[in-house]
Amino acid sequence: MDRRGYQQYKQQSVGTMTPGELLLLLYDELVKRATMASIALDKGEFASFEAAMDRCSDIVNYLDETLDRKYPISRDLSRMYDYFTYQMGRIKIGRNKQELERLRPMLADMRDAFRAAEKNGGRPGGQA
Repeated sequence: MDRRGYQQYKQQSVGTMTPGELLLLLYDELVKRATMASIALDKGEFASFEAAMDRCSDIVNYLDETLDRKYPISRDLSRMYDYFTYQMGRIKIGRNKQELERLRPMLADMRDAFRAAEKNGGRPGGQA
């Protein structure tokens, strides 16, 4: 397979996504990496666990940095992202499976909330 062609396809694909689709892509990756961290922890693969947790933290930090602060909800989202970052640090340092399993559904819930908002066109009642 031609790697350059695949890379061009990926770039074009991401380049044509709406901001909502990009947000969902980030959240999907966040949930995936948290799941990978959980699996790696179960297997005792600590380097993979730490890499997955680092990627989770990077994604959450990016989400926080790119918030549009002119909207009131941004403050609440930023506080949520701060909480996620704090918990991820605790989970990574302590290799704490129990806390990771408490955090993963929260990440999935956030993704699902944004997915529902995107599906509804960002308007209450789903009126696009």
